[in-house]
Amino acid sequence: MIATCYTLPTMGREATSVHLSEHERTALASWVRSGTTQQRHVFRARIILMADEGGSNVAIARELSTRPTTVSKWRRRFAEQGIEGLLDAPRSGRTPVYDDETEQRIIEMLDEPPPEGYATWNGRLVAEALGDVSADHVWRVLRRHGISLQRRRSFCVSTDPQFVPKAADIVGLYLAPPENAVVLCVDEKPSIQALERAQGWLKLPNGRALTGFSHEYKRHGTTTLFAALETATGLVKGGHYNRRRRREFLDFMNELIVDYDDTEIHVVLDNLNTHKPKDDRWLRKHPNVHLHFTPTHASWLNQIEIWFSILSRSALRGASFESPLQVRQAIDRFIAAYNETATPFEWTKRTVTPGTLEAPLGDLCK
Repeated sequence: MIATCYTLPTMGREATSVHLSEHERTALASWVRSGTTQQRHVFRARIILMADEGGSNVAIARELSTRPTTVSKWRRRFAEQGIEGLLDAPRSGRTPVYDDETEQRIIEMLDEPPPEGYATWNGRLVAEALGDVSADHVWRVLRRHGISLQRRRSFCVSTDPQFVPKAADIVGLYLAPPENAVVLCVDEKPSIQALERAQGWLKLPNGRALTGFSHEYKRHGTTTLFAALETATGLVKGGHYNRRRRREFLDFMNELIVDYDDTEIHVVLDNLNTHKPKDDRWLRKHPNVHLHFTPTHASWLNQIEIWFSILSRSALRGASFESPLQVRQAIDRFIAAYNETATPFEWTKRTVTPGTLEAPLGDLCK
């Protein structure tokens, strides 16, 4: 007896019908055409567009190389929620270990004195003091707030009661100098050391040898530089002396004003006693010279200070000298090279609300 088996057709679940409005069809088509749409959204949009054209779940799945159950899922989601249903549902994610209160505790801990034996806080010390916060999270909070525990900022607030008129006078010279007049910024850089740095060879394990300076050095005395910067051109003139007394200052000024004949000269200076004696006979002999003193603790208003910084970085720092004479020669070479391409500093003034301590009044940039 031969048994015969028959396979009877089964009725599957009817696919969710999709009927797009003109607005929905345009929106989904733009998803497909756009090169910036996320691919998962493009995939879902194609399912709905093909379903709107009458495609079955099996046919759409075969066309898009996916499973019919996936097609059914997005058809159903669209039918229930519209285009919003094609977007990802919000996910709860991992429960945060630390909350806003923890962040506040970290910030407040920085106001407390550091542990015994330490001068300042660091991430590990803060974490140990709190007890239930990791050092990594402490550093994350500090970075988010832009707090650096090692960086130090120095500032100087002028106590000069005449700060505003003095500063305005100098800034006015920079922004709008008198017609046919010369504005000079003058100061001295004292005690520039002639350091002879020990040089040597360091042999590496791979056989290479490097030459450079070691930490050892020998002192060969000091020299003092007087310098003047012409604000209109950026040109610098220097003078070398052993000391910085009134005598040396006047000698430099005599050399300086010779280049300007009878031109009206405005000189910006700080409040060093050698710059402003009680009886200034030299100034009476030179009526074309007008001195303008920076406010107390506001030497940054003198542009020559900016040039001194450039000099130190470019010609003095890390160099080796066997005598003060070599230091002077190096400075002279730098001045000559600097003057070949010298340009004036660009001084811009910010608006400062009266009564505030916002400083500086100007920003210098090369």
